[in-house]
Formats: sequence, C-alpha cells, structure tokens
Amino acid sequence: MPAYDSLSADQLHKITTLGALKKSGYQPRTVKTELRDNLIKKLQSGEDVFPGIFGYEETVIPELQRAILAGHHINLLGLRGQAKTRIARLLIGLLDEYVPMVEGSELNDDPLQPLSVFAKNLLAEHGDETPVAWLPRADRYTEKLATPDVSVADLIGDADPIKAATLKLPYSDERVIHFGLIPRAHRGIFVINELPDLQARIQVSLFNILQEGDIQIRGFKVRLPLDLQFVFTANPEDYTNRGSIVTPLKDRIDAQIITHYPKSIEIGKRITQQEARIKPAQRGMVTLNDIVSDLVEQVAIEARGSEFVDAKSGVSARLTISAFEQVVAGAERRALVNGEKTTYVRVSDFITAVPAVTGKVELVYEGEQEGAGIVAEKLMGKAIRTLFLNYFPDPDKAKKLKGRPSPYKTVQEWFGSGHTVDLLHDLSTKDYRAALDQVPGLRDIVAELHPNEDAEATYFLMEFLLHGLSEYSLISRNRLTAGAQFKDLLSSMFTMPSFGEGDEDEDDDEDEKPQRGRRR
Repeated sequence: MPAYDSLSADQLHKITTLGALKKSGYQPRTVKTELRDNLIKKLQSGEDVFPGIFGYEETVIPELQRAILAGHHINLLGLRGQAKTRIARLLIGLLDEYVPMVEGSELNDDPLQPLSVFAKNLLAEHGDETPVAWLPRADRYTEKLATPDVSVADLIGDADPIKAATLKLPYSDERVIHFGLIPRAHRGIFVINELPDLQARIQVSLFNILQEGDIQIRGFKVRLPLDLQFVFTANPEDYTNRGSIVTPLKDRIDAQIITHYPKSIEIGKRITQQEARIKPAQRGMVTLNDIVSDLVEQVAIEARGSEFVDAKSGVSARLTISAFEQVVAGAERRALVNGEKTTYVRVSDFITAVPAVTGKVELVYEGEQEGAGIVAEKLMGKAIRTLFLNYFPDPDKAKKLKGRPSPYKTVQEWFGSGHTVDLLHDLSTKDYRAALDQVPGLRDIVAELHPNEDAEATYFLMEFLLHGLSEYSLISRNRLTAGAQFKDLLSSMFTMPSFGEGDEDEDDDEDEKPQRGRRR
C-alpha cells in the first residue's frame, strides 16, 4: 500500500475503519504543524501561497509566513478594508485536503488521539472497527465576528441542564456540556474578527485555551487540550474608541502583523479590478478608460490624506470597489436611457459615484448629511487636479511662461466671452460630442498632446480637460441637478446665487431651457 502522504482523496475515502487507518501509516499532526509543513511545500515549489492578495508581497505576507513557520497564534492589526479577513480565509489552503475523524464526533476527534468522552468510549467499545469519517479542509475553518452580545457560552460552551437531568449526571461531567464554537473548531483554524469589540470578561475566557489548554464552565474545570490555530483581526481605532484587547490576552497572541493600504495606484487598481462585481452585460455595453480607473484610486489616496477625513478610521478599499462599480453602472444607465447599445465611460460618470464615497469616509467633524457629499465632491475634484498633470501641461506654470501664450488661452477666451457648456449626466453620445465640439481649441489641445487616441478617447480627454481647467480655476464649473455647467470664472464670481426660489420659478426655467439641467 502506498504511503499515507501519497494517497489521493478517493483512496482516503476508502479507509473507513480505525484498523485500516493504522495500516495506511497515518500519524497525527497538530494543526500548526500541518500548516507549517504545507507552507514549506508551497514555498519550495514556488507556488503562490496567498493568491489574490496584492501589495503585501514584501511586507505582510513574509511576516505571516514567518509566524506560521514559528507556529504562532496571529493578530492581524490594521484599518478597515485592508484584506485582514481575506488573508485569514486563505489560510484554509494550507490545510490538508482531508483529515480522519471519529465518525459522529462533534469535536472532530482524531482517531489516534481522541479528545471527547464520546470518541474515547466508541474506541474502547469497537477498537479497530471504530468507524472513521473524513473531514474536508473547508469544514475546519470557523469564523466569529466579535460583537458586544457574544457570551462565554457562545465561544466556550455551557452545561445543558436537560442533558444533566436526562442522563442523571452532575454538571461537572463533560457529557452534559453543550460545546461552543471554539471546542467544535478543534483541529482547525478559528478566527475572531474585530477582537477589541469583545467584552473584557469574554476575552479573559480565552486565556486558558490559548495557554493552558483547558476550559472552565460554571466553575468546573475541564481538561480539554484543544488543537487550534487562532487568528484574530483588530482595528487600531478600536483600542481607543470602542474597546481594547486586554493586556494578558495580547501577551498570549504570539505575532501581531500590521497591515496597510496599497502603496501605489497600480496595486489599488489590481485589487479593485479583482473585487469589483461587473456584470457581463455591463462589460459588453461600457468601454472603460484607464484614466477613470486611476481617478477612482486617486480619490481614496486623497481621502487618506484629507484634513476633513478621520485618519484613525481609515479609508477602506471598499470605497474604490464601490465607486468603480457605480461608474460602470452610471455609464450603463445612460446608455439604457438613450437607447444606445454601447457607450464610452465619461468623467461625468466618475462624478456620479459620489454616493459610493460618502458612506465610506468618516468625517472629522460630523455635520449635516450634505456635508459628506460636499467632502466627496472635493475629494473627486482633487483627484482630477492631481491626475490632470499626467496628461496636460501644468496650468499654473503655463500662466508664467514669457513670450509664449498659454495653451489654454483659446478655451479661456471663449468662455470669457460669455459662452457656457452644459454637460448633463444623461446626454446621448451625439449631444455629448456636440457640446464638447462647440468649445474652440479644446480638440486642438488633445490632438496635439494625444494624437494617437481614437474618437471616443479623444472626447473623453476633452471632457477631462474641461474638468481639469476648472480645478485649476481657469474656468468655472457649477453643479447642476443633473450635471455640470462650465463657464467663465469671473462671471460665476459676480453671479449672485439665488436662494429660496419657488417651484414656479424653477418650472419656468425648465420650460425656457428644457435641454439644460437646473442649478442647485
């Protein structure tokens, strides 16, 4: 018979008794040894141990691998949206595909190292004929979100009075215990997310499991040497605002690994593209531009450095994922409204993703609901301003060039003569292009700097140019209910805003100019 380690899944499942298991050469291993051995194999073969995790190749992943090789319990410490839980779930891939257990055991007892009274009694009664089942790796992973209502009974267990009465046993007998999540995760990985949110008295109940290997229920000490790999996740904000990890528990967690946000736009884009749920129909309808993807990532970067956003809370990678999904959905909706089968993404689609940003940033000073929306728009404007310089000359430097006119002079002068352009979110492709074509000099700038772009990308860059000029205060951009209006900067400064306009006035404006969006 081949060695146990070389047996296939089908061959393993043919082993159904303890006697056959012994003949196969099976030897028990702790879960930490199992993780270590399988990690060594993957490292030696050059296999990607944590697929789909980007930006941690030189920081978090090496530290995690060292912790596994050392056989340590792990705490992943980092702000929201830094893939902490995703990393914990990927540890499943380091477990054996199947491990043997005593059939019917609720504690996943190893047939050669039984833990529960049930398994011990079954082995004593049947010997080598004891039935063996095979536990898949997916069933050896348990995850619990720490919430204030979690009890010791949930995690550890409690004495079941009905069992005690039925079996006529005292509470001190292990057979009356209704085991909690942790004992049931025996021989597996147990993850507690947001550990600081656990009440201190619940955290204390983990001391003995982590160190001494016993549990205490209702004053009765039960020796239960559980075999577990603990992984905790925590947000540093929780240490001060909502909870904390009690010092003795921190002392028992061997390795604390600090996670971080993507260090470049390219890494952020890889994460967003992987995680964003873009439907096949959307991919067939909407053509994307790399600049939009960069803008989405830049918003998160701007938010993480913004004075209006609470740095302690962080800015989750979910912001960019949600924003990207909304950009695509915005372009899809426009195409559906206009009866178009395909469309090209626009900068205005990026602007409509404000709802994806407002719910993902925590402001330093929480005010009225509109405050978050204004901050989101400012962050988007900063993203446009930052990336503008990657594609067009710096407007600030262009003003100071002696003897050479600004490349944006023609565009500025056209707006300075009183012209305006309304770019509504739902404009058809024909009307969108017509609106941009009426601005003299706009196409010339794009054609000179980006001569190899196709028609759709050219119009995208023309719109991007208008938004960029407004961010550098060469022209003005006013927010409309259904889009944006571009006009001369000085005229917008001298135009007094109207407050308290009645519905009748707004209706009159709509009758006079049905093709234009109402200004807020």
